[in-house]
Amino acid sequence: MFKPHVTVACIVQAEGKFLVVEETIKGKITWNQPAGHLEANETLIAAAKRELWEETGIHAEPQAFLGLHQWQAPDNTPFLRFAFVIDLPAIVATSPQDSDIDGCRWVSAEEIFTSSQLRSPLVAESIRSYQQPDRYPLSMLVNFNLPD
Repeated sequence: MFKPHVTVACIVQAEGKFLVVEETIKGKITWNQPAGHLEANETLIAAAKRELWEETGIHAEPQAFLGLHQWQAPDNTPFLRFAFVIDLPAIVATSPQDSDIDGCRWVSAEEIFTSSQLRSPLVAESIRSYQQPDRYPLSMLVNFNLPD
């Protein structure tokens, strides 16, 4: 049976910079958005808020749904990645709660586009999507029989 990994990602922007988390994967430092897997009995929005807190120490509400990316990793692992917009009024300090996160940094879109450290092509693709005007209301992500 086909079972793609369902993940969420927060595209966090403040003062024209984007928040990335640094993780060491197979001995290499990589950049990603605050992101992770959807857990059992969790809504997509709750998962996004949880991942943002765990990976950055920031409490913030997603303001819009940016889009869904379907991707197959080089090892053939299938992913469905739900991306959320979080626009902050100013750059804030970070304090990762997850020991897997080495640190966080605020970077420009251009730094992301030219980085050789991206965990996946979805990191840059999410910024390209953010740069487009399309935003979708969170209300389009309806859940049934799950706690809020």
